[in-house]
Amino acid sequence: MITVYLGLGSNLATPIEQLNHALQAIAQLDKACDLSCSSFYESLPMGPQDQPNYVNAVACLTWQGEAIELLNALQNIELTQGRVRKAERWGPRTLDIDILLYGEQTINHPRLIVPHYGMYEREFVLYPLAEIAPNLILPSGQPISALLKACAINGLKKLN
Repeated sequence: MITVYLGLGSNLATPIEQLNHALQAIAQLDKACDLSCSSFYESLPMGPQDQPNYVNAVACLTWQGEAIELLNALQNIELTQGRVRKAERWGPRTLDIDILLYGEQTINHPRLIVPHYGMYEREFVLYPLAEIAPNLILPSGQPISALLKACAINGLKKLN
């Protein structure tokens, strides 16, 4: 069993419902168990600012399978919930699920890079991740607490 951390985000089609539905779908995956999730956070969009704010969270689960199997399952959940992959980066989306950490592994696959390439600087990843894993040491050897000290909050708000 591998401990996996996922980043979830949505800014279209009732984002809170999108995240809740995604969490339900993840919990039903055959090889997943022990799912937990941070609070939901509102964050400013990356990239184009002419889009709604995002709702983000970080989930933790244990997975009994390969990382690519999990990626395929997560992308299927995204598609089921209306995700349309476009060439535009950081545009609006119904659902985005990223594998942030896959145990202590470093993965460099054409379809999957772990640790997630942007997680070390993104407040909407680090704050929810620290909420559910405050003593986490990342594969880089850095404690999550050190990364938080260097990460501006950029308007991030915890939702009730």
